[in-house]
Amino acid sequence: MDSLTQFVLGAAVSTALLGRKVGPRKAALIGGALGTLPDLDVFLPFDDPVDSFVYHRGWTHSVFVHALAAPFLGEGVLRLFKGLREHRWLVWATVFLCLATHAAIDAMTVYGTRIFWPLYPDPVGVGSVFIIDPLYTLPLLAVVIWALCKKTWTSSLRNGVAAALVVSTGYLGLSAAIQHHVEGRAKQVFLDNGALPDRVYAIATPFNILFWKVIGLREDSYDNLYISLLDGPGPAEIYSHPRHPNLGTCLEETTAYRKLDWFSHGYFRTDLIGTSVVMSDLRMGLTPGYAFRFVIGELDGAQIRPAGPERFADLVRVEDGDLDWLLTRLQGMPGVRRAEVTSVPRQEIAALSSCFSGEEATG
Repeated sequence: MDSLTQFVLGAAVSTALLGRKVGPRKAALIGGALGTLPDLDVFLPFDDPVDSFVYHRGWTHSVFVHALAAPFLGEGVLRLFKGLREHRWLVWATVFLCLATHAAIDAMTVYGTRIFWPLYPDPVGVGSVFIIDPLYTLPLLAVVIWALCKKTWTSSLRNGVAAALVVSTGYLGLSAAIQHHVEGRAKQVFLDNGALPDRVYAIATPFNILFWKVIGLREDSYDNLYISLLDGPGPAEIYSHPRHPNLGTCLEETTAYRKLDWFSHGYFRTDLIGTSVVMSDLRMGLTPGYAFRFVIGELDGAQIRPAGPERFADLVRVEDGDLDWLLTRLQGMPGVRRAEVTSVPRQEIAALSSCFSGEEATG
């Protein structure tokens, strides 16, 4: 989730647990600081852009690491605030919960989090909420502002903080339930329109849980199906696109390809753009402007050789008409996303005469 949400969640948790002991203002500041700590992994050095992408939200987001770190960070809090020294276990628990709730809400987004590392090293990404969701954040923000303005603990503030935490947690549960419903509905739509894809994944669109993008993954193609909870009767909004698996044939053994395949859980496509083989994560962003795209190969004559990896320099994320389309579909009215209707591969090759056989063929 975004940094503001992480701050106010940590601040609300800490205020609920420590507000009576140290005062709401100090408690909120303690929790806000702790709630942002796991994202400091952005300052860790990585070997290349792919590593930076797949290993963000790594061990710093593991609840097992949080359990180990809680006593050490807790002792630091105890040294700073003398009024908490008789409440060591409560402080340790607060530290753990501020860190662990950060990881938990990150795991609700599609990017995912390695929340159970090292016992389960793969990222967990539910995808039922967007990385910025005002309806989740605003109740927490309101009570944290309230706490920051209060020097003394009151029963009304206690009730307000508890209500905000219950409402925000309930919102996450609701999002997961809606996601399950949308995936079931999407499978029926796919069946009614031809055939069920190999895999189906519903992802919340920006800032809401009413309108969803559903990816129907097939071996050599994928479908984007858009569903609003307010949709009435009418034809489904489905767009089909190629995945170009032949472009990745010569790169499957490279480190970059394997990492991106692992991190995306197979939800990716490859494209030949100019002479660059670009691998895109289908889950984040909208076709064709995906948020995470990496150059992993180059066309050399009729051969493809490994290259990079490097971030593909395409800054277009939102196409003309997308905002109007999003607002229209949010209301359940039919719409057409022009960027997907007109999206065509910039360049592709049907087959390769052979794979590059130089030293860099293994990545």
